[in-house]
Amino acid sequence: MQAIKILKTLVFVSAAGFALNCHADVFVREDIITDPDPVQFNICYDHGCANLAWVKLSAEQWQRLRSEFAPPAATPSEERGQIRTAVALFETIVGAMTGTASDKGGNWRGFGLPGQMDCIDESTNTTIYLRMLQKYGLLRWHSVADRATRWSLFSWPHTTAVIEERASRRLWAVDSWFLDNGEPPFVLPLEIWRDGWKPF
Repeated sequence: MQAIKILKTLVFVSAAGFALNCHADVFVREDIITDPDPVQFNICYDHGCANLAWVKLSAEQWQRLRSEFAPPAATPSEERGQIRTAVALFETIVGAMTGTASDKGGNWRGFGLPGQMDCIDESTNTTIYLRMLQKYGLLRWHSVADRATRWSLFSWPHTTAVIEERASRRLWAVDSWFLDNGEPPFVLPLEIWRDGWKPF
């Protein structure tokens, strides 16, 4: 039953994004804060955003995250490295606060255990983190784009967070789903990711 629920969620999100021609990100819950702030944001967990945690960072935690972007990146590539580190730090801080610190990469290693995340959870959470960074002017070279979903006849649909390099307009996948909680996500050109890229 859980596998069927996950599939239905993935199909819904993918179809909704396609119908909107990918011009507006579509989240699976209406109560997700889409304009996040350090003192009030939320994260998804338990597959398909079945559960939603409400989170508040301390001033010290937020300053730690901000410090990852000081000094500002000199190049887009350098900023993508900062983004990887910041997303990993977000996951570490938030994981300890929400019971999601033991989340395992992929869907099956921790399947059925509390606090596990599928790609809907991961891409939603990463997008929330990225929006917060953008809101506070920490992204100099990139903007947060709509999430993307890829399809394959031989595998499940898969969704990722996306950033856009401002100067070149090139899109980059920011994919944390393959990794355990707190590990820096993979950042790679979206066109390569769409072709079915996997890290291993």
